[in-house]
Amino acid sequence: MQRFYSCSCFCTDNIFLEEPRLHVRFLSEEQFRRDYRSILRSLGCATDAQFDSVLQKIQAEVERRQNLEVRSAERKAVIKETYKPLHEHVYYLQESYLTLEFLNIVKYCQTEGASQEGLMDLIHSEAAPRVYRFPIFTKDFCRDFIEELEHFEQSKAPKGRPNTMNNYGILLDELGFDEGLITPLRERYLRPLSALLYPDCGGQWLDSHKAFVVKYAMHEDLDLSYHYDNAEVTLNVSLGKDFTEGNLYFGDMKEVPLSETECVEVEHRVAEAVLHRGQQMHGALRISSGLRWNLIIWMRASRQRNRICPMCGRTPRLQPSQGYGDGFTAEASDSGWTCALT
Repeated sequence: MQRFYSCSCFCTDNIFLEEPRLHVRFLSEEQFRRDYRSILRSLGCATDAQFDSVLQKIQAEVERRQNLEVRSAERKAVIKETYKPLHEHVYYLQESYLTLEFLNIVKYCQTEGASQEGLMDLIHSEAAPRVYRFPIFTKDFCRDFIEELEHFEQSKAPKGRPNTMNNYGILLDELGFDEGLITPLRERYLRPLSALLYPDCGGQWLDSHKAFVVKYAMHEDLDLSYHYDNAEVTLNVSLGKDFTEGNLYFGDMKEVPLSETECVEVEHRVAEAVLHRGQQMHGALRISSGLRWNLIIWMRASRQRNRICPMCGRTPRLQPSQGYGDGFTAEASDSGWTCALT
């Protein structure tokens, strides 16, 4: 297996503060005070005690990220040893899990002479630029998958948080879904589709991923703030169960200021996927009732991101990582592995 790496910016950049819903960068306390003291004051963090509380949360998050791989490996080992799945079949991809519409879409993408124009006859293009929606999983698979997730959630097995923005969810690699379910889904089905839709984003080179599920429920996470993903291409599947509202919304690419962006809502339907560029700004509106599970796959192309890290915008400064890391490989650009982050 090819070795993958992370960029050192993972521990310092794009740290999300739930209040006041702000992404920040933390290199040192001095830098943070200089860069964010006045911004936070304008957002309601007026006193020294409030600022110190924010600072403590950020320092705890940096420490969590620094120890993330070790803790994840520990959880994965315990899960493998102690957890007994409810539905073992959902860990291994079968074509019977996929809708006929999706299989026909992929079949077209693999035919000689397939074009993006021809693909538009088979796939729904949203009003948001280059955002596409299509049915992907059968409802029977979605039901069994959710039952497995809830069985794990209710178990005593250790659980890791998907990211700084989602408090409730499951890292699918830790639960053992990567090799049998997610990797073949990416390689056999999603990469041919992405190659036609996103050739400029590395869609034809997708060689790694990070997959997780997130949960939205009353008295838990209800929505998701405006953000972009650590991915070249993102798949977002609404698995169920029953919920009202909670549409997705999309803006422009991350380089475009929000003041110059007109956001567009995209309906999120059960068993359907929304596919979009990872660097396109987006979020999720509040659900008003019920519960929703979403499958998220951040798909990465090392040939694309080796040139520039999508999270810090600099030449990646690589550090060894387990598994897929953040999707970088040692085949970096001619400028090497340097990244002036400090």
